[in-house]
Amino acid sequence: MTHLRQAMLEELHRRNYAASTISYYIHNVEQFARFFKRSPDRLTPTHLRTYQAHLLRERKLAPRTVRLHVCAIRFFFNKTLRRRYLLEDTPYPKAPRRLPQILSREEVTRLLAAAHSLSHRAMLMLLYSTGMRNAELRHLQVRDIDSRRMLIHIRHGKGSRDRYVPLSATLLDTLRAYYRWMRPTGYLFPGTVANWRTDKPLTPKVVWDACVVAARRAGLAHRVYPHLLRHCFATHLLESGADLRTIQLLLGHATLNHTVVYLHLSQRHLRGVANPLDTMAVATPDTVYKSRRLHQR
Repeated sequence: MTHLRQAMLEELHRRNYAASTISYYIHNVEQFARFFKRSPDRLTPTHLRTYQAHLLRERKLAPRTVRLHVCAIRFFFNKTLRRRYLLEDTPYPKAPRRLPQILSREEVTRLLAAAHSLSHRAMLMLLYSTGMRNAELRHLQVRDIDSRRMLIHIRHGKGSRDRYVPLSATLLDTLRAYYRWMRPTGYLFPGTVANWRTDKPLTPKVVWDACVVAARRAGLAHRVYPHLLRHCFATHLLESGADLRTIQLLLGHATLNHTVVYLHLSQRHLRGVANPLDTMAVATPDTVYKSRRLHQR
């Protein structure tokens, strides 16, 4: 391990970054140095601008992915090397903000029914009924399911924040059937090593595959992924009358600004707003003069 890698690891650990973030940052800085074939401490913001253009134009990476690369490299320059470059020298690429296509309740029902196995069904029901993230699901432990109080304890969520979410009675029935079959002891969904079950978290791909396979079996036209079920959970709660503050707490959002986006996805809220045009006395189309000729002045 080089001294630069060790120094960056220490800075990341000091700030208590998540293990997945640490791995991603280290990997991105290694790619940055490998592109220019020199030690990363010999690179400058000029190299970063060249590299950023390469990621966008030649590798055709999405702007949000390029932002993650820039985050890692900026951390290395500013926190590890203590080079206080101006933010204008290392800008984030502008990323379009697109709204996800939410599944209807009927489509979610079809998705759950089409799960490939009992473990996949338990995963999908957990994602939808709690709004937890992929990583939170994979690190969930048996002791986190509190059937007496009907709560699920999500530990070390994004930003190292713990939270509780309600445990659905329907979900509890499925979890009990899954537990009798799998008998997990530590992690609720144990991973494997060399095709042997072991008490370690699943890989992210396993949860993705559970969504993709179920969506294909259900004949859904939408692209289904773990985070989409989190969006569905929040949107359906909002349509059922839950307030934004409650949804924010259940999702573990740091600020309410992240939760407001679901107002754009809730059909009940969009249809409930009175359109100002409908309050005006507008003449009917039959009374309007019709002509295909262009008006001549």
